[in-house]
Amino acid sequence: MLSFNFMKKLLLPISLLYSLILLIRHKFYDWGLLKSRSFDIPNICVGNLNLGGTGKTPHSEYLIRLLSDKYKVAVLSRGYGRKTKGFILADENHTHNDIGDEPLQYFKKFNDIDVAVDENRCNGMRQMLQQETPPQIVLLDDAYQHRKIKAGLNILLTDYYNLYSNDNLIPAGNLRDIKKAARRAEIIVVTKSPNVITPYYRKDIEDSLKPLPHQKVFYSYIEYQDFQPFSKISYESDIKDAKTVLLFCGIANTYSLEDHLKRKYNTISKIQFNDHHDYTEKDIDMVIEKYNDLIGKNKIIVTTEKDAMRLINSSLINKFDDIPLFTIPIKVKFHKEEGTSFDDEILNYVKKNLR
Repeated sequence: MLSFNFMKKLLLPISLLYSLILLIRHKFYDWGLLKSRSFDIPNICVGNLNLGGTGKTPHSEYLIRLLSDKYKVAVLSRGYGRKTKGFILADENHTHNDIGDEPLQYFKKFNDIDVAVDENRCNGMRQMLQQETPPQIVLLDDAYQHRKIKAGLNILLTDYYNLYSNDNLIPAGNLRDIKKAARRAEIIVVTKSPNVITPYYRKDIEDSLKPLPHQKVFYSYIEYQDFQPFSKISYESDIKDAKTVLLFCGIANTYSLEDHLKRKYNTISKIQFNDHHDYTEKDIDMVIEKYNDLIGKNKIIVTTEKDAMRLINSSLINKFDDIPLFTIPIKVKFHKEEGTSFDDEILNYVKKNLR
């Protein structure tokens, strides 16, 4: 059987060819042969070079919380996984099939922002700015590779345990863009870091990332919130008494969530689906069967907020009526010595560019 590392070496020529194609594309944008459009409004891109799992959604939520008290904020996304096309401004009638799970999560959690999707982000921006009360700030969700819009501020995320500088382009690795694309970022956030980082590890990481003089590096970590009931029979007492947890989710990276649950509960079982997985009745029946097979009475099921968005408007949620099912919200925080500095970077950019 071929080893994983040997397979990666076999795939490197394909990655090198793909790298050349991407490099030419970026050069065409840099030289103006392909056009990038700027918009006369503060717009902040939150993205990564990886295929997923760096924490774009909670970091976008951090920015929403930071800005929405003072400004009219909108989020513009491609709406990955939706079954619609074109521009859609989210409303109460839309489901994840209409706008995607992450945009639906933004819409459900924040009442004072606009959420829109469009695979053509330039058209999406135009449509949003033509509204009767247009936004003052637009957050471009997962748009780092989308160079048709020239973002005013680029925030590039990279996982503390999987830095883009140590990875390879697909298919030999998990990068969807070349490492040199990181040069366009004004801010690099090392996500999912430990709560305490020694100067030694900071230096090691920044030696690997090699930030340019204009780039500022920040470190964020995940703070898990209290479980939230998601089925009719879910009660706070279930959480307190639980000894066993069944986790099911369709997200790109689960190691941080698993580690959190392992610190709180005796036994953790997991059912992993692909990122943005659209759940079927067969999937849910499998989850419930796995739950019923777990030994003991003090047991619960946990899923992520993003997965919940794919069930909330579905009849499949009724299958959990007699089962304690919870979601686990997350927030990101920045280390105390730099959280204010990160906020200041964002707020200063907005103030300088606000019409």
